[in-house]
Amino acid sequence: MPTPHATHTTAPENTVASPRHVPLAEQTRDGLVESIHYGSLIAVGPDGETLLEAGEPDAAFYPRSSLKPLQAVAMVRAGLKLPDDLLALAAASHSGAAMHLEGAVRILEMHGLDEAALENSMDLPYGVSEREEWLRAGGKATQLAQNCSGKHAAMAATCVINGWPVEGYLHPEHPLQVLVKETITELTGEDAVAVSTDGCGTPLFAHSLHGMARAYGRIASAAKETTEGRVAHAMRSYPEMVAGEGRDVTAIMRTFPGLLAKDGFEGLQLIGLQDGTGVAVKISDGGDRARMPVTVRVLESLGLDGGLLAGLASPPVLGGGHPVGALRAANFLESN
Repeated sequence: MPTPHATHTTAPENTVASPRHVPLAEQTRDGLVESIHYGSLIAVGPDGETLLEAGEPDAAFYPRSSLKPLQAVAMVRAGLKLPDDLLALAAASHSGAAMHLEGAVRILEMHGLDEAALENSMDLPYGVSEREEWLRAGGKATQLAQNCSGKHAAMAATCVINGWPVEGYLHPEHPLQVLVKETITELTGEDAVAVSTDGCGTPLFAHSLHGMARAYGRIASAAKETTEGRVAHAMRSYPEMVAGEGRDVTAIMRTFPGLLAKDGFEGLQLIGLQDGTGVAVKISDGGDRARMPVTVRVLESLGLDGGLLAGLASPPVLGGGHPVGALRAANFLESN
């Protein structure tokens, strides 16, 4: 089934100014800086105050999959009721393990649906080992294997609950997507600057790092009985459903109980702490490797023990199979 595209509201490319990103991470090899990753970031306190920032955190960007917890909040508000493991999957960019695919099927079957209801794009499992296993078994790209299938199963289920059409649930004017947009606007505290279409086909709204950090702090600090709190509790209880075994998002939530974490394509990392602090990181080149070293440095500055995440904070650079350098956060906090 063809996926409807969101209405594009971006300005022509030649009129869009590039964000004023700054160096956030660098890779060294035997004492020399080999590569530099630029980006922007912000940490916002529970009262809305800026705790630290670098680059241009108020510039508009597409949050990609880091929007999923906010989309899940919208679905819970619309009456979606799932066991915690499946609610975590609704907010996931999963690796495609059996537990993830079986979970997406469970969401569908609980609401009288099957895989034909999914309107996301087709793909192989996202996780490296999961993809290799899938291919060895003769698997091909499917909508179920695609890393957003938990979210899409939940979206289709939410339509059933509300008597909305399941077919076409990705259209930006569908009641579900209207609710999602309203919820994101509320949680971020700002209107979308532009609208596009995410890789999986979902409407994608441009916001600032500032707004997204505010939203994550709000979700992470919410009381368990609230819609925001239910999503946060599910993600914390089942971090392996939010990402997968061997994934850094799963590892960081296991290391710091109470911390809420979600990554996104194009170098994004969002963090929410139980006290209401929110963190948003964007690596400007879209690469993934610098995301966690920068995030760990920010968390250290906020008082968390970064030593517990040493392997994520400064992964070794190898030469001939031996460490000869490291990928590490730059000194972006010196100006704060």
